[in-house]
Amino acid sequence: MMLPNKLQDKIDARVKDNSLRSLGLSQDLLDFSSNDYLGFSRSKKIYNKACDILKQHDFQANGATGSRLLTANHPLYLDTEKQIASFHNSPTALIFNSGYDANIGFFSSVPQRGDVILYDALCHASIRDGIAMSHAKGHKFLHNNLKVLENLLVTQQQVKNKSAEIYVVTEAVFSMDGDMPPLKAIASLCEKYSAYLIVDQAHATGVIGPKGKGLVQELGLEDVIFARIVTFGKAIGCHGAAILGSGELKNYLINFARSFIYTTALPPHTIATIRAAYSELEQNSDAIKKLQNNISLLQKGIVDAQLTSYFISSQSAIHCCVIKGNKATKDISVLLQQNRFDVKPILSPTVPRGQERLRICLHSYNTKEDITTLVRLLKEFLTP
Repeated sequence: MMLPNKLQDKIDARVKDNSLRSLGLSQDLLDFSSNDYLGFSRSKKIYNKACDILKQHDFQANGATGSRLLTANHPLYLDTEKQIASFHNSPTALIFNSGYDANIGFFSSVPQRGDVILYDALCHASIRDGIAMSHAKGHKFLHNNLKVLENLLVTQQQVKNKSAEIYVVTEAVFSMDGDMPPLKAIASLCEKYSAYLIVDQAHATGVIGPKGKGLVQELGLEDVIFARIVTFGKAIGCHGAAILGSGELKNYLINFARSFIYTTALPPHTIATIRAAYSELEQNSDAIKKLQNNISLLQKGIVDAQLTSYFISSQSAIHCCVIKGNKATKDISVLLQQNRFDVKPILSPTVPRGQERLRICLHSYNTKEDITTLVRLLKEFLTP
């Protein structure tokens, strides 16, 4: 059956713009594109530990069997949430099936009609989608711009209803730029104007701060953040997410977050893997140290190769080389892949037109030789 004309027109426009997405098969290339920052997804130690946890709980099940509000609230889920909350110095944690589910669940249910959500212009699509599902009014502010944010806070304080609340949303590491926000200053503004601050820590968990506890804990801001979203599909190496916050917030989400209520819970093996991965973070920081060393190595290589004008400044595992133009960005990505380097192009409309880029993701298992070669190839392809 043919697609409706309106849908086919959208596909045709993507083809014309050289931005049509497709599913490719995994290739045996050097990994500079995945979110597996610490190599936990391939860790035999974590895999075996997860199997041991299931045996200890006498949990021989392939699936959760239903929602946690019905049949799936096994003690393993509760124990894992307590472990996550303790690790992140939070009163509670509530596990969701994915980071996307956590964000749409939170933002579609917590802000109410008449409330205001101020969000960074580069916030992830899942945050934007959650805001779009909310009855609150969303306003974006210029990326990491404190002056614009404060002006919005002042304006909203003046015009909002007395019962309305203001929520401010940012990310600890921005997924398409790799940079971080001035979080202490944002927290101060939220305190000054009585706003609730939410921080998505998807790409900071396992990477930033002591033992990979995230930017919020590195800065000691746990007590002034209303909610944190941590995800397990990046450095933790498996799947799922959790919202960290007060006991009252957890109780509210259990009752009103539709992406938590109306879905089958994560399978037991995934919960055991999350538990095993967090134990590894707590007990062994070798992978984090290796990752940080690789970040420093790439940063030095970029400077030495005189490529800084192409790169967005970043202290995280994500480094973006802005090339401009879908075709030019794709072409250099293909050249790198032909040299066995898996570096993915990020094209418009995922990023704004004119800001197309190569997104380089570093890992604990990337070698010094591979990073050095990658920089050399980039210099060769960018400055022929």
